[in-house]
Amino acid sequence: MSTVLVVGADRGIARAICLQLKERGDNVIAACLAEGADLRGRGIRVEPQVDVTSDSAVQRMADRLRAEKIHLDVVFHVAGVLGLDELGKIDFDDVRRQFEINTLGPLRLVQAVLGCLGPGSKVGIVTSRVGSLGDNTSGGMYAYRISKAAANMVGRNLYHDLKKNGVAVLLLHPGMVNTDLTKGIPGKYIQPEEAAAGLIKRMDELTLETAGVFRHANGELLPW
Repeated sequence: MSTVLVVGADRGIARAICLQLKERGDNVIAACLAEGADLRGRGIRVEPQVDVTSDSAVQRMADRLRAEKIHLDVVFHVAGVLGLDELGKIDFDDVRRQFEINTLGPLRLVQAVLGCLGPGSKVGIVTSRVGSLGDNTSGGMYAYRISKAAANMVGRNLYHDLKKNGVAVLLLHPGMVNTDLTKGIPGKYIQPEEAAAGLIKRMDELTLETAGVFRHANGELLPW
């Protein structure tokens, strides 16, 4: 049985990850922006009011875990936000908001829980194929694209730093998933449960030797 921290667990993919891990017998800690009453009702430990843009909120959660001497076998950082924009109509306050959540959020979280990680631990950061430089064939979505591209660099840096301590880091694209974030955006979508199953499989397979890359939930290796 592994102890797994899932960040952004209020809904969507992260909630589905929590439920699937709980079902198979893992010890799940769900970090939620709200109270996570639904997950609590299913017997999952909830860390409420974990706003990944807040140093103090993230640190308080990390301090609680450290005080209980909890070792995290796996961390899934899924919390994110998507806002649409186009050249000529860019709201730079929204660009900064997306950076704070999508880019600095995972860095802030991983730094805070360093004391709970050790040899054999794994960190999975859910970014997006939309943040791939090599896969960008359409432009647009400035804030989302650049915040996710920067999140990939965060993960690549963490890979180099954490592998010295035996911790494996992987960047993950969940696929095109039918969630609150994607409402109104045309496309062929999968359900959060399918995306969650793929992400869990990728993290189960992860080793230090296969870490430090960008993978689709289906296993495909993606370009930076």
